[in-house]
Amino acid sequence: MIGASRLIRPRRIGAAASRTPLAAIGTASSAAARAHARPYSYQSRPDTSEKETIVKLLYNIGSKKEVEQYLRHFSSVESQKFAVIKVGGAVISDDLATLASALTFLNRVGLYPIVVHGAGPQLNQRLEAAGIEARYEDGIRITDGPTLAIAREVFASENRKLVEALERLGTRARPITGGVFVADYLNREKYDRVGRIVHVNREVVESSIRAGCLPILTSLAETPEGQILNVNADIAAGELARVLEPLKIVYLNEKNGLYHGTTGKRIETIHLDEEYDELLKEPWVRYGTKLKLKEIKELLDTLPRSSSVAIISAEHLHKELFTHSGAGTLIMRGHRLFSEQDLASVDSDRLRALLMEQDPSIASGESTAASYWQKLAALKRAGGQYWIYGDEPYQVAAIVTRTPGQGISVLDKFVASKAAVLGNITDNAWKLIVRDHPQLVWSVPRTDDNLSWHFDRADGSWGAGDNIVFWYGVEDWKKISSMVSAMHGAARASTPPSPAPSAPSAPAPAGSRGYSTMARRVAPRAAGSTGRRSYSTQRPPRPALRVGLIGARGYTGRELIKLIDGHPQFELAYVSSRELAGKPVPNYTKAQISHVNLSAQQVGELTREGRQAVDVWIMALPNNVAAPFVAEINNAAAQLSPDQQPVVVDLSADYRFDTTGQWAYGLPELHRASLRNSTTGRISNPGCYATGSQLGIAPLLPYLDSTRLPSVFGVSGYSGAGTKPSPKNDPGFLQDNLIPYAPVNHIHEREIGHSLTRLCKPEYPFGAQNPLKVQFSPHVAPFFQGIALTLHVPLRMSMSVKDMVEVYREFYQGERLVHVVESAPLVRDNSEKHYAVVGGFAVPPHGEDSGSAQLAERRAVLNVTLDNLL
Repeated sequence: MIGASRLIRPRRIGAAASRTPLAAIGTASSAAARAHARPYSYQSRPDTSEKETIVKLLYNIGSKKEVEQYLRHFSSVESQKFAVIKVGGAVISDDLATLASALTFLNRVGLYPIVVHGAGPQLNQRLEAAGIEARYEDGIRITDGPTLAIAREVFASENRKLVEALERLGTRARPITGGVFVADYLNREKYDRVGRIVHVNREVVESSIRAGCLPILTSLAETPEGQILNVNADIAAGELARVLEPLKIVYLNEKNGLYHGTTGKRIETIHLDEEYDELLKEPWVRYGTKLKLKEIKELLDTLPRSSSVAIISAEHLHKELFTHSGAGTLIMRGHRLFSEQDLASVDSDRLRALLMEQDPSIASGESTAASYWQKLAALKRAGGQYWIYGDEPYQVAAIVTRTPGQGISVLDKFVASKAAVLGNITDNAWKLIVRDHPQLVWSVPRTDDNLSWHFDRADGSWGAGDNIVFWYGVEDWKKISSMVSAMHGAARASTPPSPAPSAPSAPAPAGSRGYSTMARRVAPRAAGSTGRRSYSTQRPPRPALRVGLIGARGYTGRELIKLIDGHPQFELAYVSSRELAGKPVPNYTKAQISHVNLSAQQVGELTREGRQAVDVWIMALPNNVAAPFVAEINNAAAQLSPDQQPVVVDLSADYRFDTTGQWAYGLPELHRASLRNSTTGRISNPGCYATGSQLGIAPLLPYLDSTRLPSVFGVSGYSGAGTKPSPKNDPGFLQDNLIPYAPVNHIHEREIGHSLTRLCKPEYPFGAQNPLKVQFSPHVAPFFQGIALTLHVPLRMSMSVKDMVEVYREFYQGERLVHVVESAPLVRDNSEKHYAVVGGFAVPPHGEDSGSAQLAERRAVLNVTLDNLL
């Protein structure tokens, strides 16, 4: 049986709860702000009552036990050794209030993070306004005299913004724009005034902390002679960390971590000693990602093993620091793990010491390590097997057994020290165990403080007396019943464990970092039998969502029917088509249904019945036809409770330009936040040409030339012209032909500009006051489905093909439905695929150095393909 109270107690919470501390900090800090209005003066530690209030707020994001554990951990070192936080310029410009709240929150519990910030986007904006081209070599900004002069102004301004934001919250902060980093020229001929840090004056930072102020540093450095040099903020933060040796190095970014290039999931943890070599072999680890991992490894290799790097957003910083579950990507050295099948192959004395300290039965004297060794030896003599897992310093250990003839392994012991818990080494050990044992069972007392850790890793559970039996990877209910009986006796498990729809099953307490670079396989759920069970973490299958499809005659309607037929969580309730009414619905195998001809009034009447009639209405209608249907749905839904109101998805262009906030634009790769935050259940699907064009232009928005317009040359298969007969969908007319149409003011031309403008940030050359426009030239080709786009995007700086590829790979990292390739994508390769492909990157060759020729060189050329019906 797994010992009680010796592992970790992870906890996962919803987004609303995770935001509670930062949302409350403004209120909690208002009195403090008035009490500490003097700038840059000495401030004592937060008073006891205020700190207790803030600590209680932390309990909203994690258990009291884990919060207090991390507070003790962070408070156990000198103040300057808590954390170095690198803040990108975009975080200051886009998320200043959240950043200031997060830093204030840490200070209120007595912690002093050291902040090093950049200002890249702001500097680029100022350089463009001054008519100075931003130039890069090997990814390093070439910093000449005029650039450095503007950089000093920008860094001072952004530094002042952050300091003032902290002061408004009552947090003492000291602006430090120089005097910390001493540097030599990196390569004066190549990069001009760019520095290589050779010394860090830690006294400047430490004096700020002694005065009770958060140190807010820019990354500018000086030579011993006083010449100011520009230094990348990531490098400056790393050099500072090497000197201070903090527990945490934090890189704040907008994506909230690193994402796996194949699965698209956020990587929760990376243990470098165990995973680094294999990670670098992954095909998606290239360019910027590989460089970042190498830099982090080089940094951590020079720091104590207790140090770690976190990549996280400002909003979730507190959750990353104070909970086992975390929120971003945690990177640490860790230790190499071992797996042995003989006690003689491990250090039995160190293993005994760990068990005596952490295993309840051995620590209490109920049993001894020697008697347990005898039990393992007897198992082996009887033809059974055992495996011992652990790490090099013996901070974690697990013992797995298997009796003769038994195919399912038993996790007999799993213990860990406090250091292993804080370092998430338990998660790495678990991954190694389930890699070797695809089927696993174990038992835990109901009183165990760490039940949530087990629930989070198990595929199912069964309450048996005073214990809970957990299993992983087991799908056969007879086997589950047998192993429960074997572990706790037939009297405790007389009924086979199976999900019973009439008995609500408890949700699994979630929490610990459940995903790392070795993805956990999710075992398929077996079909339930008729038996009831006292307690289980497996839920009955959720009923399929009922879909009402209005407009089934067109090509898109036909494809939707195929998609719904193959999707386990959707089913067709109604398929409406005036021309096909009464005819069977083809390509649908879940049930025998026929087309109907629903009027707008009838759609409203069905909506009034709530979700028992229809969960989702899909409007697959031509432009300017959906409004009466939507109006009836809205009127009917207004009389329903929110949980009974249907979702409406409109495939036409009718609501793509909505400014009321009622409709969310359904392109999640670019507008995911607005989709998640929408509460109306109204989604406007983007156009096909518009989708591909936006995916092609969006990564370059920060680099656009405000004086020139992007140009899109589009070619579509004739299915894009609809089913109504015309020359544009007549294969005979199209043979050996390419037909241009709507050369100006195409609706997708307006949609592209409108939607991309919504993405623009204040520092971008386009925005609400200066909307982006594009030039779009559509054509119809003889093939049936698919779209090919060639885009010419004017830039305000020169870019290499390598730069472009890195920009696009980073922008679409983690997006499973956008593939970035280097070669030009082909329509035929993308046909009947749900993803878009971006590639064929090119830039004009360098020629003349001025005038229109230079402008022509500053542009990016690329291709996008997608299937217009999917």
